[in-house]
Amino acid sequence: MLRTEADKRKSNHLGQIDIVPIRAVIGAEVRCGDVRDLDTAAWKTIYQGWLENLVVLFRGQHLSDEEFLEFAKHFGELHIAAPPNMMPVGMKARDNEYVGIISNVVENGVPIGSLGHGEAVWHTDHSYKEEPLKASVLYALEVPPVGGDTGFANMYLALETLPPKLRTRIKGLTIKNDMTYNSAGQIRRGFSPVTDVRSAPGPSHPIIRTHPETGYNALYLGRRPNAYINGLPVEESEALLNALWTHASQPQFTWHHKWKVGDILIWDNRCAMHHRTPFDAQSRRVMHRTAIKGTAPFESEEAGKKPPHLRSNLKP
Repeated sequence: MLRTEADKRKSNHLGQIDIVPIRAVIGAEVRCGDVRDLDTAAWKTIYQGWLENLVVLFRGQHLSDEEFLEFAKHFGELHIAAPPNMMPVGMKARDNEYVGIISNVVENGVPIGSLGHGEAVWHTDHSYKEEPLKASVLYALEVPPVGGDTGFANMYLALETLPPKLRTRIKGLTIKNDMTYNSAGQIRRGFSPVTDVRSAPGPSHPIIRTHPETGYNALYLGRRPNAYINGLPVEESEALLNALWTHASQPQFTWHHKWKVGDILIWDNRCAMHHRTPFDAQSRRVMHRTAIKGTAPFESEEAGKKPPHLRSNLKP
């Protein structure tokens, strides 16, 4: 659709950008009008706001897939949505390798997307890769009337509030991140069910991760099912993981977003986890998703000497 210059100025509120924190612990809404009209200076402001708030929300957008990808490029280099061999069996092939479809819709007996209608457990995207994603971007095209909300957990805050003995216990430890199943529990093509977490396929990452841009440390857990803390007896690993997950997923560390059509959320996988609530299988939910390439996780000694991140407290 062609837009006049007057339309563009109106949609962009004459260049005004407001970044409004959503709540005390995580997330902000970017109020900027049509994202297609933002200039370089505006994107620089938004990017800094994203680093400060871990998750940013844009409402009321109307983007083609090409425009959606152009939007995402402001946060880094695009990553292929998911290799075909990592998708559940029977899913429809994608039209664009950089645009994934998250949906429960079935057409002519074939799912048009992945993850269905059930719960997607708390996780960090692509923790099963040596270089997990920097960011994930999700755009709402169709949403159910109830459910299908996406929750986020502040992992800077989870680390800062960890009991001292537990924080000392995990210093220098790594977690093996299983790649057999996706976040909805669907087994990926070519994989066999996990029978021993110690031998599950997947890379190992530090439990305490230093953010490469902000320089702050965050708790980095990946995904709970089939995780294993290297070097520990399985029973001890399970107990320690349970303690970490119980702490990190407390409601006071989280915020759940109820979607509206036209919403776009982008979150920082290096310092935030996310989760999806289930919804009625008869309701349609269609989301387009893309991702930003990341780097291998590491822990820096210097990061531990910094004061807490500005969103690392529970006070409003």
